Amino acid sequence: MEIFIKITQFLLSLSLLIVLHELGHFIPAKLFKTRVEKFYLFFDYKFSIFKKKIGDTVYGIGWIPLGGYVKISGMIDESMDKDQMAQPMQPWEFRSKPAWQRLIIMLGGVTVNFLLGILIYILMFNVWGENYVSVDDVKDGFYVDEVFEELGFKDGDKILKINGEIPFNVLDVNKQLFLRETRNIEVEHSDGNTALIDLPENIGLRMWQSGNLKPFIPRYKAVLDSVIPETPAAIAGLVKGDIVTEMNGKEILFWDEFVEMVIQNPKNSEIEIIVNRDGIAKTFMIIPGEDQKLGVYPSGKDVITVSHKDYGFTESIAPGFSKAYWTLKDYMGQFKYVFTKKGATSLGGFITIGNIFPASWDWQAFWSITALLSIMLGFMNLLPIPALDGGHVVFTLFEIISGRKPSDKFLEYAQVTGFIILISLLLFANGNDIYKWVTGQL
Repeated sequence: MEIFIKITQFLLSLSLLIVLHELGHFIPAKLFKTRVEKFYLFFDYKFSIFKKKIGDTVYGIGWIPLGGYVKISGMIDESMDKDQMAQPMQPWEFRSKPAWQRLIIMLGGVTVNFLLGILIYILMFNVWGENYVSVDDVKDGFYVDEVFEELGFKDGDKILKINGEIPFNVLDVNKQLFLRETRNIEVEHSDGNTALIDLPENIGLRMWQSGNLKPFIPRYKAVLDSVIPETPAAIAGLVKGDIVTEMNGKEILFWDEFVEMVIQNPKNSEIEIIVNRDGIAKTFMIIPGEDQKLGVYPSGKDVITVSHKDYGFTESIAPGFSKAYWTLKDYMGQFKYVFTKKGATSLGGFITIGNIFPASWDWQAFWSITALLSIMLGFMNLLPIPALDGGHVVFTLFEIISGRKPSDKFLEYAQVTGFIILISLLLFANGNDIYKWVTGQL
C-alpha cells in the first residue's frame, strides 16, 4: 500500500508538471499562429492510451511515463520528422516565424515551471505557514562533527549568527554550509565564551567528501527511547526510559558522549554503564556486538522548541518568491558535486525521485516536493544541451546575435547528439537506482 501511495503521488506530480510545461510551449505557439500537431502527456511510441483530435492538434496520453511533448510543425525535435522539413516552408510552421517568436515559444515551458514553483510556495505559506527554530530554542546547543571541531567548533556550541546575521531558522545551518557561501559562524561555547569562526571556501566540498552533510545536530540527553530485542543492551537488561549517567567511570550527559564511548571501547571488552531508572542507579556490564553497537536508540524529546508563523496571502508573496529563489540557487549550488566520482554514483532516477514522496498521503509534502521538482525541471531544461529547451534557446540566440540561422542538417545532427546524451544520462541514473535497489541501498 505504501508503494502504491508513493507511485500515485509521483505520477500525479509528474503529470501536472509535464502538462503545464508543455502548455508553456503550446500557448505562445498558438498566439503566434504556429500549428501544434500533437500535445501528449507521456510518450506514445506506436501506441496511445488515449487520443483525440481537436482542430489541428491531436491530444493524447502515451504509455511510456518518461515525460511528454508538443509536436510543433516545422521544428526539428525528438520526432525527427525529416519529410516535413524537406517540404517548402509554410507560414504556420515554427521555422517560418521570426527568431524572437521562436525564442518565446521555446522559453515558455521553463517559464511556466519557475512560475508554478513560485505560486505553489506562495500558497503553501498562506495555507500552512512556516515552522522554525530560533537561535535560543536549541536548548543544549549542537553536537559538532569532527571535521568542524578541527575548525574550532565544540560540542554544545550554540549558533548565534551566520555571516553576521541571526538566522531565522537555525536548523538551516547544514544546508547553508553545504550549498551557500558561508564565510563565518559566531557561536557561544558551553562555557559561556563566544567565538567568531572563519570557514574555508571549500567547506561544502569537505562536507561532501567526509560523507556528513549534517555536521550540526541538536544535542540531546542520553535517554533510551527503545532497546532492540536480542541485542547486547536488551540481553544485559537495559529498557526504554533508562537515563545513562556514567560509562566506564566517566560522567555522561548527552547522547553523542554515549556514542563516542561505545565507539572508543576496545572490541570484545565490557563497558560499565550506570543508568538512572525511576530514581534508582543501576549498573550493567555490556560487551558491544560485532558492529560495535549496543542496540539502543535515543529519545531526543524536548531538544528544541519549534515556533510557527502564519502568513496572510499578501504576506506570503515575499517569502514565496524567496523560497523559490533559494530552492533554485541551492539546486544550482549542489550541481557542482555531480561532477565528482562520488556525485556520479549518487545520481538517481525515477525510483530515487519516487522515494522522495512520503509513504502516507500528505498534501503539504506533496506540494512542497512538486514545487521543488518544478524548479528542478525548469533548470534542467535550460541546460544548453541539444534536444532540451536550452539547446534550442542557444541556437536561436546565436541566430539573433549573428544574423545567421544554423542549417537544418546541423540542427538534425545536434538533436541526435543531444538525444544520445539524454538517453545515456537516463540509463545511467536509473541504472544507479537498480544497483542500489539490488544491493539494499534503496
